Amino acid sequence: MGKKILIIDGHPDPRPERFVHALARAYREGAATAGHELLDIVVSEIDFPFLRTSEDFRAGTPPRSIRTCQELIMRADHLVILFPLWLGSMPAMLKAFLEQVLRPGFAFDEGAGGRVPKKLLTGKSARIVVTMGMPALFYKWFYRAHSLKSLERNILAFCGIRPVRTTIAGMVDGVSVAKRKALLDSMHALGAAAR
Repeated sequence: MGKKILIIDGHPDPRPERFVHALARAYREGAATAGHELLDIVVSEIDFPFLRTSEDFRAGTPPRSIRTCQELIMRADHLVILFPLWLGSMPAMLKAFLEQVLRPGFAFDEGAGGRVPKKLLTGKSARIVVTMGMPALFYKWFYRAHSLKSLERNILAFCGIRPVRTTIAGMVDGVSVAKRKALLDSMHALGAAAR
């Protein structure tokens, strides 16, 4: 029996030639071929405000567009989050989306009296796919993949999503045809395996 896979395309630029979109399509095609049920969120197509206060984050009512995304997350067994590395981290639009969607009461329960928050999204796994202009090895070793680790540990695992696997595609600007095909083939295979 196939998994329910939610593909979250986090590139803020909706132009189809962006490599993140091609990677998302390849993952989707692989998953569809293997019979998995597919759900999609394209962050650049969602209209939502940035959160500006902790009160709104904790007790505000999310806009309808965000509630729809929360419903898709609840239905999914596996999340795939794809984005380009901008200024060493995820683009602001994707971060704003995650702040809106992973609110207390949905993604975690803050608890009372200083208790450790309860993780509300347990039973789900994830894959993070990051593209960048620098070599992947340089990002991993010199920068210690800090922003990727933050998303993995401080956001997804905090909400109970695990395991979280990662794919880093470096040097994507002007990537050769052969390397582009290898990366797309890899995404297709990961989609088929729902990993």
